[in-house]
Amino acid sequence: MAESTPPPPDLDPSIYSLDEHESAFFKSQTGIPDDEELKKHILKVQEKAYKVYPYPCIRRFAFASLKISRLPAYERFLQLGKERNCAIFLDIGCCFGNDARKAIDDGYPLRNVIASDLRPEFWELGHELFRSTPEPFPVPFIPGDVFDPAFLQPAPVVYSPPSTPVPDLSSLTSLTPLIGHISAIHASAFFHLFNEQKQFELAQKTASLLSPEPGSMIFGSHVGLPHKGLRTRRGRPAGAPLFTHSPESWRELWDGHVFDEGKVRVKAELKQVERPDLPPGDVHYLLVWSVTRL
Repeated sequence: MAESTPPPPDLDPSIYSLDEHESAFFKSQTGIPDDEELKKHILKVQEKAYKVYPYPCIRRFAFASLKISRLPAYERFLQLGKERNCAIFLDIGCCFGNDARKAIDDGYPLRNVIASDLRPEFWELGHELFRSTPEPFPVPFIPGDVFDPAFLQPAPVVYSPPSTPVPDLSSLTSLTPLIGHISAIHASAFFHLFNEQKQFELAQKTASLLSPEPGSMIFGSHVGLPHKGLRTRRGRPAGAPLFTHSPESWRELWDGHVFDEGKVRVKAELKQVERPDLPPGDVHYLLVWSVTRL
């Protein structure tokens, strides 16, 4: 019998942990009822994904934490999907697509969901993780770099209904045709990957996609601090600090810079969270936020 290849030294299976809701979700999605078998399955996919790109969120099993359903805006988001005709939902920086799958499982119409990430290998590994194929789970996936104008053309925020028709989601090869048409955008563990200027540019680009209808929203979470500035982050190369917004600077970014002042309601708060992969006493904050058109 051939010996199994040990996982990369950065990976630590001991920090694997699913709470009651996460365990129930993954068991129902994968069809694996046994806890130990489910753990082995998730560890196998984690190892493959870490070789694609060693994101810290993959190393610490953040993909299993069901981020979207823990956000304060989640229930409003689900209601938007039920009440608005053709309420397109984009999960950007989706990785395995677990948040899109959770939203669909909770009732968001599958026909209105799309996902995007820089690396298509993660979406493919998402099918392996959830033991699915594109036939029973036909959510369109659009790979690409959001900063590439060929993928998402720079455009101003839309304040009146766009003149372009709503595109067929299954035919898309870029995000540009969706400018002004998206009802909800989820972006978690995404903005903090970039410096201050790139975060501003990313905010502008996602805002251009948003429908002008009241209630359209962008929401998510990422690393935050009580005061905006630079901090070092575990898993980043030495000397590469992480630019981090505070709730106050995040609100100012969206209300008055990205959108005209008074045109959106911005909610942002810091939550101190436990990180089993960090040393005791290392305080970690998440900035939890939503931007809703008025």
